[in-house]
Amino acid sequence: MRRTNFLRTLVAGAVMLAGAGCTDLLLEPKSTVTGANIFNDTASYRSFLAKLYAGLAVTGQQGPAGQEDILGIDEGFSHYLRLLWQMQELPTDEAVLAWNDDAIQQLNTHTWNADNQFLTGMYYRIFFQVSMANEFLRETTDERLSERGVDDATRQEVQQFRAEARFLRALSYWHGIDIFGNIPLVDENFAVGATPPEQVSRQQLYDFVVSELQAINSELPSPGAGEYGRADQGAVAMLLAKLYMNAEVYTGSANYSGAMAEAQRVISSGMYRIEDNHRLNFLADNHTSDEIIFAVPQDGRRTRSFGGTTFLLNASVGGNMNNSSYGVPSGGWWGLRGQPELIGLFPASGDRRFDDVVFSDGHTLSIGELTNFFSGYAMPKFENNTSGGAAGSDPLHPDTDYPMFRLADAYLMYIEAHLRGGGGSETEALAYANELRERAYGDDSGNITSGDLTLDWVLDERARELYWEGHRRTDLIRFDVFTGSDRVWEWKGNAQAGTGIPSHFDLYPLPASELTANSTLSQNPGYGVN
Repeated sequence: MRRTNFLRTLVAGAVMLAGAGCTDLLLEPKSTVTGANIFNDTASYRSFLAKLYAGLAVTGQQGPAGQEDILGIDEGFSHYLRLLWQMQELPTDEAVLAWNDDAIQQLNTHTWNADNQFLTGMYYRIFFQVSMANEFLRETTDERLSERGVDDATRQEVQQFRAEARFLRALSYWHGIDIFGNIPLVDENFAVGATPPEQVSRQQLYDFVVSELQAINSELPSPGAGEYGRADQGAVAMLLAKLYMNAEVYTGSANYSGAMAEAQRVISSGMYRIEDNHRLNFLADNHTSDEIIFAVPQDGRRTRSFGGTTFLLNASVGGNMNNSSYGVPSGGWWGLRGQPELIGLFPASGDRRFDDVVFSDGHTLSIGELTNFFSGYAMPKFENNTSGGAAGSDPLHPDTDYPMFRLADAYLMYIEAHLRGGGGSETEALAYANELRERAYGDDSGNITSGDLTLDWVLDERARELYWEGHRRTDLIRFDVFTGSDRVWEWKGNAQAGTGIPSHFDLYPLPASELTANSTLSQNPGYGVN
């Protein structure tokens, strides 16, 4: 696989775009440049694309803070991946965050409302990405390229850039579908400055994203053939698999056969492999892992922020832990711990996915106090040291990339889709399960038999393999146990022992500020009226 890094080399020269106090879809992104002057240099197309990717990795024009993209929220709190991770992990059986901030504790305890600043920040991040992608697509039409006299070689390169922009827009819209449900659908043909964009159904958004991904697939490099950190056909297949796997939640109609086909497309490409060392996927040299399909690159010198893996690592370290041993001698923020229900999914010993990570010295298993770092085991999954033991380039900001999609997830989707009637074979499903288990245990002592291969096992194994990678809320909703009382964990429903919660919490509310700005929007059920 090619491991050159597009984002690290170009983010410093990315197009200067900044947001307003909120992400008003009636306005174009504010910019220090205009289409009339920036595209005189054909390298600017590449630089603009870098800014689209950078929207997942940094928070503004000057790292780690300064000249922020989104105004009205602390810049570190406004990081795309940090917000997404908090939405996906803090309300689940995998993690809690200690900091005594009302918006954070609302996520820990399922007491959020439409004024929660993190939900608002996530909504604005999604639409900031959408707005940037739309602007890029407007500026790279055949007509615009002809007006500027762009040569054929550049046109061919820009065609792939356009496909990548559409992928990134589809990725953000998937997050919007999953987190908020019915939201506005705005593409590059929307008349900026016209009437407010209409809210559409999850079904319409789902259909749009699927059609976009199908349309761009042939315009992207084959799986594993593109530059590291950029979209290719492997990333498209993973995103489609995610959409199809959750199609019944999004549209009311299941499509497990579609999820199976896309998982098989990834697996059969032969371009990815399960790494022998599970830890490599979460270390400072994880860009060398052949298991990672699509990553958001992080670099301690070039992509600094207070989100991303800077947040995930530093918030996981503190107390009696030695910060230097995790590669962040200047860090340690005393925040994240594992839920006892997550701890309970692992054996007492033998599973290296747990044994190599958990830190319990001075900590209690139960989380008696949400704001006490010692209440709950520390589980720093990410580390700013390389597989060879070398420290990362910066003592606070990791070089560790965020693995958004990796092959182990494709294996687990294959298994689940098979069990749900999507095709495939039991023999292959069991082989994929035991390949992951043998890596975790170092031998076949943790292997399972076909009788163990159930949907309950899949849900638990997804936690063991993918915990703290931003998948859990979506998984629990797909299994219909995020809300209700069939599965509870500490602090679910704001009760220390856990209790059931109403089904409307399967969706987050639309931000109150957006309902005020766009009177055509309707709030999600259960959160009052607009």
